[in-house]
Amino acid sequence: MATLLILLKYAVYIVLASSMAEALVLSVRHGWRGYDWRATSVSVIDFLVREYPLQWLLPLAFWGHAMDWFWQHRLWTLPMNHWSGWLGCFLGQEFCYYWFHRAAHRTRWFWCNHSVHHSPNQLNLSAAYRFGWLGRLTGSTAFFVLAPLFGMPPKIVLLMLSLNLLYQFLLHATWIPRLGPLEWILNTPSAHRVHHASNLEYLDGNYGGVLIVFDRLFNTYIAEKPGIPCRFGLVTPMTTYNLLTVEFNQWRALWRDLLEARSIREVCGYLFMPPGWRPDGKGETTADLRRRMTTQSLGARQP
Repeated sequence: MATLLILLKYAVYIVLASSMAEALVLSVRHGWRGYDWRATSVSVIDFLVREYPLQWLLPLAFWGHAMDWFWQHRLWTLPMNHWSGWLGCFLGQEFCYYWFHRAAHRTRWFWCNHSVHHSPNQLNLSAAYRFGWLGRLTGSTAFFVLAPLFGMPPKIVLLMLSLNLLYQFLLHATWIPRLGPLEWILNTPSAHRVHHASNLEYLDGNYGGVLIVFDRLFNTYIAEKPGIPCRFGLVTPMTTYNLLTVEFNQWRALWRDLLEARSIREVCGYLFMPPGWRPDGKGETTADLRRRMTTQSLGARQP
């Protein structure tokens, strides 16, 4: 336990140093113009602002108190002095993370912040810590609040979540190949490349943290296909390095849609339906885009 806490204490420095080392190696290998240093600078600033001033302005106190309340009213207690308790906490946290991450892609309110993480057009280690500034205000931590009700100590849940995110840092390395049988159990760089891809074939898949088993269980796993290279970034690519645009572009678009909404149904749709939803049914959600692609394919086959 003490070793894990020491690791997390220095994780900020390890993550930043590792991403800069990768940037230098990739710049030498592919040429200085082949590596997007401006995007990396946006990611670094996003990271530093979120970890320092925003850490103080937007603490986790509210969610911490809520988790403590559920812990006090827990249904049972996992034995943390036995390996089975730690395994239970790990699997429980992974389950919570899967549903948080799935909602971050399929609910527009959460996507407005999570889209910042997907905005880089190159996938590398610096993209791993571009998370967006408003995550805590969106209420995304609510996905983990109920975990203590089922016997998982709040501090252990948050520790497991921190280790989850630290593990995922390495998943953003595009130079790590497929890992054979491990692809069936773990979230790997290959699976995460698919997750970050904006190709229609790859959209909305691979939401797991450390494990990929919940994606397989809930039918959201998408394998990387050798004949379809991943195109990283958003479906509509982010072409600016303006930090405020990167952080708030999706929020501005949501606000414009809410101002144009003509009913409570439309307001709720814009807030909680998938990104791209439109009240007239002519939106650009992943389901809409795939349905059109299928229709076009069938039309092209007809004589």
